[in-house]
Amino acid sequence: MEAAVRRDPITSHLDDASLVQQAQAGDVQAFGRLVLRYQDRVYNTCWRICRSTEDAADLTQEAFLKAYRAIGTFAGKSSFYTWVFRIAVNLALSHRKRAKLRLVTSLDDAPDDESPVAQREADTRSPSPAARAEDGEMHAAVADALGRIDEHHRAVLVLRDIEGFDYHSIAEVLEITVGTVKSRVHRARAALRVELDRAMQGCRAKPSDEDDDDERSRQTG
Repeated sequence: MEAAVRRDPITSHLDDASLVQQAQAGDVQAFGRLVLRYQDRVYNTCWRICRSTEDAADLTQEAFLKAYRAIGTFAGKSSFYTWVFRIAVNLALSHRKRAKLRLVTSLDDAPDDESPVAQREADTRSPSPAARAEDGEMHAAVADALGRIDEHHRAVLVLRDIEGFDYHSIAEVLEITVGTVKSRVHRARAALRVELDRAMQGCRAKPSDEDDDDERSRQTG
């Protein structure tokens, strides 16, 4: 369907409201255009909440499928963009809760040498290998720290600081008050700083390869 939508010159210039009206009238291509507009951002949001590329892809597909099935009930009280993000974020948060329950259960039976490995994020737009490595380490540190804070705090940070939603839009997406959004953003940023500081302290405390070599030389000298 994606290829067909890309070639369609009729729907490409229409705003969301017009496309929603056409989709509600049964135009699949109009809904496909909406998917193309927002699927990358929905996927990125799901990934940052659930931290799994496979799960994020499944959640993105599920969110748009759920939106398509419910498009007839969409009353336009919010934008389509906000509405579909609300669906996706709720799905991602529910997924996290289920995953956390599965993890608690599975850890009781897991061997001692098994541990989860965090996914790493790299910025390939950097101009040099050294810069890419440095940027990649920073992205990985932030992604790991983000993954260690409460999922509700993570959701508001993703929507506010990564996706650029304003407070009112976040309140609509999460179905909470603007005051609660501001409070969560404040606490989430504080929690993220704590995790980043903890990670930086761990890096400073970890001995380098040269330190290990010097220590071995002193012991054998």
